[in-house]
Amino acid sequence: MTKYLHATVDGFRIFYREAGPKTAPTILLLHGFPTSSHMFRNLIPLLADRYHVVAPDLPGFGFSDSPPRERFRYTFEHLANVIDSFTQTIGLERYAIYVFDYGAPVGFRLALAHPERITAVISQNGNAYDEGLSQGWNPIQKYWKQPTTENRAALREFLGPEATKAQYFYGVQDATLVAPEAFELDSALLARSGNDEIQLDLFLDYATNVALYPRFQEYFRTQQPPLLAVWGKSDPFFLPEGAQAFKRDNPKAEVHFYDTGHFALETHVQEIASAIREFLGRTATQANAA
Repeated sequence: MTKYLHATVDGFRIFYREAGPKTAPTILLLHGFPTSSHMFRNLIPLLADRYHVVAPDLPGFGFSDSPPRERFRYTFEHLANVIDSFTQTIGLERYAIYVFDYGAPVGFRLALAHPERITAVISQNGNAYDEGLSQGWNPIQKYWKQPTTENRAALREFLGPEATKAQYFYGVQDATLVAPEAFELDSALLARSGNDEIQLDLFLDYATNVALYPRFQEYFRTQQPPLLAVWGKSDPFFLPEGAQAFKRDNPKAEVHFYDTGHFALETHVQEIASAIREFLGRTATQANAA
């Protein structure tokens, strides 16, 4: 059974989902924009018989606190620091990271700070290479280069319910597999008072993640963590080239593509769970043998 819990980190409440025996190897699931740990609701039960699974909501997302911008810096460095403190607060010492979208720069920052804690990397449309960025990023990149009021305002359309819904359906072959409560929940939480400004701050700060791509790549190259990419090949934001690029720095990286879009777990959770179980089971065996 999945438990729904809160941990207090730096004075703020972090909501998280937890399942599986605490004595088992841990997988830390890190969500992206515009969602929350709710995106893992179907994956967690498929892993929890064998793994200790923990899925927090980032500050400003889901059911974690969304402190006002005057009290909390909405940067990816700060989000990573909070999640780092969260892992220590609940007693996680070593864990695999499953990273998606925004969860990728958060998780990769954890790996840079504590490479000894990371047992494996599973990237589901979690990018770390320039070639993985599609033209869908052009309006946000324009804001990075010219952070004007006008360019900030132009990004508000990405926060509306239709834009959120479109992220769930773009590239999906069978729309009947997408649960409406997923995008409706995301839209409702995005519509909370003040959350639009939080999200616009993070759009601007995403440029710091791209600036860190060379360091993320150096981590893959020097640490050679077991790495699995499970990728919706029709993602409008993160292209398949970004998944293939992992092999450049980590030749043993394994890459699986699925005929779906950004939220691959909505349509291919069984296949992705099977790939994760096989991958982690095999790499853990190889590590123990070594």
